Amino acid sequence: MGRLPLEGIRVVDFTWVGAGPMGTRILADSGAEVIKVESGIRPDVLRLSAPYKDKIPGINRSGYFANRNSSKRSLMLDMSKPQARELIKRLVKTADIVSNSFTPNTMEKWGLGYEDIRKIKEDIIYLNMPMQGTTGPHRDYMGFGATMNALIGFNHLTGLPDREPIGTGTNYPDHVPNPTHAAFALMAALRYRNRTGRGQCVEVAQTESALNILAVAVMEAANNGRIQERQGNRESYAAPHGAYPCRGEDRWCVIACRDDRQWLRLLEAAGLEHLADDPRFSTFAARIKHADELDAIIGEWTKRHEAEEVMRLLQRHGVPAGVVQNAEDLVERDEQLKLRNQFVRLEHPEMGLCIYNSMPFKLSETPVVPRKAAPLLGEDNEYICKEIIGLSDEEYRALQEADVFR
Repeated sequence: MGRLPLEGIRVVDFTWVGAGPMGTRILADSGAEVIKVESGIRPDVLRLSAPYKDKIPGINRSGYFANRNSSKRSLMLDMSKPQARELIKRLVKTADIVSNSFTPNTMEKWGLGYEDIRKIKEDIIYLNMPMQGTTGPHRDYMGFGATMNALIGFNHLTGLPDREPIGTGTNYPDHVPNPTHAAFALMAALRYRNRTGRGQCVEVAQTESALNILAVAVMEAANNGRIQERQGNRESYAAPHGAYPCRGEDRWCVIACRDDRQWLRLLEAAGLEHLADDPRFSTFAARIKHADELDAIIGEWTKRHEAEEVMRLLQRHGVPAGVVQNAEDLVERDEQLKLRNQFVRLEHPEMGLCIYNSMPFKLSETPVVPRKAAPLLGEDNEYICKEIIGLSDEEYRALQEADVFR
């Protein structure tokens, strides 16, 4: 096995909550030494967010925080103290990347903005991830994934046509577009530095990053003047198309028929061949028009069967279908995810053995997986200060006595 792809890269990471830590976690699991700078006075809010291991609250017991911060180190500092800011400047001299997801001017107030940092390390790569960018009338607005879901129009498109916009059960921008775009941009900046010897400032405005998921709706509005509306599980290109109730409590199977061939295969699998000649359903246009009646008939069939049974039967007949899995299904019963080792278990100093998502990509020569459980708050203070920054025992004790590590 070769070296990990980012082995030898050091990141001083001020990002917190969702998108930033997810992005730097990609770097950490890929071999970079990511040093998460945080505070016990104002901790990352995810450290105080359920679910907690064994339902016991604690600043080091959040599974939510843990899964976004595997393979990282933790440096706990009171950034209001000048000594803390000086420590960071010394640490930056050894780093390749500095990242933050604060509102504009936060890092500048500490004397750690890009122009300040590049004077310390000329070829530094500096990542800003403000909510709406560092320019424009909304530059100083702050927010989280839930706010972004609303601002970019994601909520407007999710839900039933006659009900309020609902968004998703989790903050999609925090988990997919924003962290992956940030990681990709950093890889491009590292590539540029390797070729030219020059660093640069990378800006990922999170609303602009997340907006990419709405390409179809945006293009419809821009080119055709049509505002796409909420339509629940309905789609213009498939009928039937939806989540159908199955045997058991809150068990469902999603079914989608994109053409007449799949529709006829569905009827064959379900023993509903008599519907082939029903004028309400004999053409695609008719099925779209009578979608409510169609859904009721399909639902009456599916609810007599287990969701897995429906899925396998339809798939054997060439009809796209998938069980609506819950978290327990994914972790305990999904044979595909088990085979591909999507979930790994790592030993945490306080929580014990915990599950972590593996990376969503696989490299044949340099396998990338979470290597270490998420750090305890301030777990690596002494190592970072003495081994990386080079403080003496006396200097370290003096900072302890001055309450810099809090």
